[in-house]
Amino acid sequence: MIKLKNILLLFGMLLSFGIQAQNSYKNWPDIIRKSDAAWFGTDEAKKIAENVLLYQRDIGGWPKNIQMQKELTPEQKKELLALKKTTAETTTDNGATCQEMLFMSKMYAQVKDDRYQESFLKGFQYLLDAQYKNGGWPQFYPLKKGYYTHITYNDDSMVNILNTIKQVSEETNYFSIKPAKAIVEKAKAAFEKGIDCILKTQYRQNGVLTAWCAQHDEVTLAPANARAFELASLSGSESAKIVLLLMAIEKPSPQIITAVQNAQAWFEKTKITILEEKRILNEDGKIIDKKMIVTQNSAPIWARFMDLSTNEPFFCDRDGIRKKSLEEIGAERRNGYSWYSDAPKEVLKKYPAWAAKNGLKISAKEPSEKKKE
Repeated sequence: MIKLKNILLLFGMLLSFGIQAQNSYKNWPDIIRKSDAAWFGTDEAKKIAENVLLYQRDIGGWPKNIQMQKELTPEQKKELLALKKTTAETTTDNGATCQEMLFMSKMYAQVKDDRYQESFLKGFQYLLDAQYKNGGWPQFYPLKKGYYTHITYNDDSMVNILNTIKQVSEETNYFSIKPAKAIVEKAKAAFEKGIDCILKTQYRQNGVLTAWCAQHDEVTLAPANARAFELASLSGSESAKIVLLLMAIEKPSPQIITAVQNAQAWFEKTKITILEEKRILNEDGKIIDKKMIVTQNSAPIWARFMDLSTNEPFFCDRDGIRKKSLEEIGAERRNGYSWYSDAPKEVLKKYPAWAAKNGLKISAKEPSEKKKE
């Protein structure tokens, strides 16, 4: 009996380990960001790389939201080969293209397969080709009709692109693949144009620079609507990554310094320290309800959508009607979207050191992330 129990216990442990290992490969972006460099030289990684190569279109970009590590049937591979000649759904949304380029770089660092290098370089050329003359990037390229043509900061799309281009333009060791000097020069020009676009799209509220919208009109540069529940507004989420990018620039221009100063002041002004999000989960760990609970002196959070004139947070359902509280919209959008973010706390944390480095005076107050209202 004891021996049987031990066998069952061992079996349970092995099963648990197998499930945990399997679960660790559920999310494609997590695989790309594996810290074990040697893994990218394994047969398992090479097998996944074949899928990634198949998903890449000849134009250089990839589609989004694909679990590329999943095994493909012969029929699926045939379909993907046919799609390679098309430009169907090539995008930089949700990390697409930039993350696959990073994967190919990690593969090439371990396995000098020329196809990996070619894939990376095609992806990089895709990013250069997709840039508007004004420095911005659309969500899809070639252009897809609708709000997708707007300059897209949403979900950090343009910031991801610029961070990728920055590494190439500065010839850092972040990527194992080193483009030719001519491409490096193009990268430098693209980065400068992108930063110029960021500076030009920073929203002025009553004459004062504030933050950014999740998307801006590609012609007028004004804040623009996206989906019905994503109205033109100031973003407490996307703006944070934009500012962190600006802060990462060595020897910033006076315009960049002004942009960061004003954005930091806006984050301080709009932080919320009296609310906490409470999530109710079902047995599978899925969110079935969200509630905002009044909690004095809570850790700062920011609304994802804030009124362009008043900074007042607002929320929308799929009917596009603005509401003042999260509780006023339906369960589907309330629970299936990120309405608040703590991303700006990283800006407030890093700002004092950045300001000092750039010769700016800061008031003698306790660290921003610890302030309470």
